[in-house]
Amino acid sequence: MNVMPNPLTKDRSATHGSYLRLRDMILTGDLPPGQKLKIEELRSLLDTGASPVREALSLLTSDMLVERIDQRGFRAAPVSKANFEEILALRCMLEEKALRASLAGADSSWEEQLVLAHHRMKKAAQKGDNGFEEAHKAFHMALLANANMPMLERYCAQLYDLNIRYRNLAARGPRYRTRSVQNEHQEILEASLERDADLAARLLIDHYRNTGNYLSSQMDA
Repeated sequence: MNVMPNPLTKDRSATHGSYLRLRDMILTGDLPPGQKLKIEELRSLLDTGASPVREALSLLTSDMLVERIDQRGFRAAPVSKANFEEILALRCMLEEKALRASLAGADSSWEEQLVLAHHRMKKAAQKGDNGFEEAHKAFHMALLANANMPMLERYCAQLYDLNIRYRNLAARGPRYRTRSVQNEHQEILEASLERDADLAARLLIDHYRNTGNYLSSQMDA
């Protein structure tokens, strides 16, 4: 017996695929801040229908990566130093709360997942492949995963993406410099495994502010 494909499932798949590709292009800067996002151009670029593209753009407005500029138009969200500093401040505030909650209920299962996420991140960094960013985010989210506050964790994940967009844009500039963060990650991991909430929180916030200060200076330049 032949089973007919469900058109609704196909449409959802097309929308999800369009969402992921557009999201990646905005985060990496391939779709620059402020660029008008025309449905027909994106439909051709993504080789899909206009409806999945429009729905994907609507989803991305919820992620604050796309702005609706009139009843039918969209653009990649603009960037500014004030916006970045707000993202950084919120990230430090919310992640400290989530990390402390995560450590308060730490158990062996959470520790194993955290150590595994750190190991995968190190391997991805050594390979220097495109998988590092995904592994990097997975490590930071693993730190918070035991907080049992799904809404807070969702906000933290969203702020991570907004922050990474600024970092990727800075990497395209002529003054970009890299720094090794391996030791910082290792220290955060060790403090978390020791369940030293004060030290782990301080190290995590310092880690973010070190990067944040550099990105702010880039925007001044």
